[in-house]
Amino acid sequence: MAASTAGRRAAIALLRNDLRIHDNPVLLEAAAEGTRDVIPLFCFDPRTYANARVTQLPRMGVHRARFLLESVADLRARLRSRGSDLLIREGHPEKVVPEIVNALHGRVDEVIIQREVTSEETAVEYHLARTAGVPLRRLWGANTLIHAEDVLVLLENNIKQLPSTYTGFRKLVESSRVRPRQCVDSEAVAFGSIPSSLTPGEPPSLRTLAQTAAPDAGIDLRSTLQYRGGETAAMERIDEYFWKKSLAKSYKVTRNGLLGGDFSSKFSPWLSIGCLSPRMIYKHIHQYEKQVVANDSTYWLWFELLWRDYFRYHCMKYGTAVFHLEGTHGNGRVQWDRDVQKFQRWCDGTTGVPFVDANMRELRLTGFMSNRGRQNVASVLVNDLGLDWRMGAEWFESMLNDYDVCSNWGNWQYAAGVGVDPRPYRYFHQLKQASMYDKDGLYVKTWLPELAQFSPDEVHQPHRVELWRQEEAGCIIGEHYPKPIVTIGAIRGGRARGNDGKRGRGKRDARDGKRQTTLQWGRGKPVGAGYRRHDLAAPMQ
Repeated sequence: MAASTAGRRAAIALLRNDLRIHDNPVLLEAAAEGTRDVIPLFCFDPRTYANARVTQLPRMGVHRARFLLESVADLRARLRSRGSDLLIREGHPEKVVPEIVNALHGRVDEVIIQREVTSEETAVEYHLARTAGVPLRRLWGANTLIHAEDVLVLLENNIKQLPSTYTGFRKLVESSRVRPRQCVDSEAVAFGSIPSSLTPGEPPSLRTLAQTAAPDAGIDLRSTLQYRGGETAAMERIDEYFWKKSLAKSYKVTRNGLLGGDFSSKFSPWLSIGCLSPRMIYKHIHQYEKQVVANDSTYWLWFELLWRDYFRYHCMKYGTAVFHLEGTHGNGRVQWDRDVQKFQRWCDGTTGVPFVDANMRELRLTGFMSNRGRQNVASVLVNDLGLDWRMGAEWFESMLNDYDVCSNWGNWQYAAGVGVDPRPYRYFHQLKQASMYDKDGLYVKTWLPELAQFSPDEVHQPHRVELWRQEEAGCIIGEHYPKPIVTIGAIRGGRARGNDGKRGRGKRDARDGKRQTTLQWGRGKPVGAGYRRHDLAAPMQ
């Protein structure tokens, strides 16, 4: 680390879900136009990779942990190339920061942090403001497409006026003059240097973060994309998606795909921890529309980024209610089960419903699941198995490499009918979905190789195939592949629904875009109104 100018003032830029240099207001403000040194800091907070509240599962599985470690390493390398560094510490930020402040003997002017909206993150901000020893400045940052100040103007400075559906929010934004602000030029920041008295620090191991003793098996080669964490990889994906392959013009047509790397944007992992800003994506959408084409697909990318914003503002509006069993709009009358065996079979991809099992195995092995898959597996957990929806949310939190707290919990509440656009029994019929999106059975056969010898007509209902044909295909149902634990089409509560997530012919909110659906699991005592995700006192694909 380069030696810092003696006596020069400094600011700590505490980074969390903003692991990038581009469009980063925290870094820009910390530099104060080059008048002080910037001390970028990332804390591996043990609370973020402890056990989940309901299921007691590790909150950060191996895929998400690997992606985070790669992202932190990439940010450090990019900062070092600019003569700076990234301090890495393991511990609670409200304890780590004052240690650094004290070690610099009065040189630190302030701590700057990106403002978050959910309970654990805001609790860190609350405690840090009281322990830092210097002023804490919270910035909205660039974690949304539409800045919070601009949204609040539309809501007459009252977040409680946020529309209860996404459609209402979208129409409010689109009918106004509010548009995304320009990216800030934080790449031109003169960071200064890190005081030589501060050691850089090293991250915890993958095994520590993921709470596993198993060796890292790496990424399954069947994965839709070989995800690599960090801003460098994020910008490479932007360049590939918009300019090298020109995929944006067909996004709306292809977004419900299941195999391959190009059916959807795949930006969500980098968005989830801020390796990529939504405003940077919008900048490229706007350029693409000018230089290539503006059509329904390019609009749909905006549409999905705005969905992501909506969930964040929804969490701001409802606070800890987004983590309650009854949700933000639930009536509290539905009885939710916590059958651990059923849940485990759902997690393992052994429900006996091939379309569901293929998606769940892809998730376990790669950290990814398509938007179409997320809607279907959530429907089965909530409607067919009748399990506590938070168990699903916690499983997704652990497994998904694009876990985003607001999108995850918002989407699970939506699926359970206790969140935005509340409707009970938002049901997806698995056989109809499979016939629409995996007609030839190729996706199922990719992730369930034991079913590879069944024909397209057989592969989605192998339990209905005669025994002689099972023997011929080399897969006896109940021996090589499980019998189904649910009856597809039978809905808990007796409310029949359509085959595509609609209730009868009723019109539903435009919800078919890429959605970050995130899940979690567990038994234990029922969680009451005071539930927080932890005991401390992410829809675009």
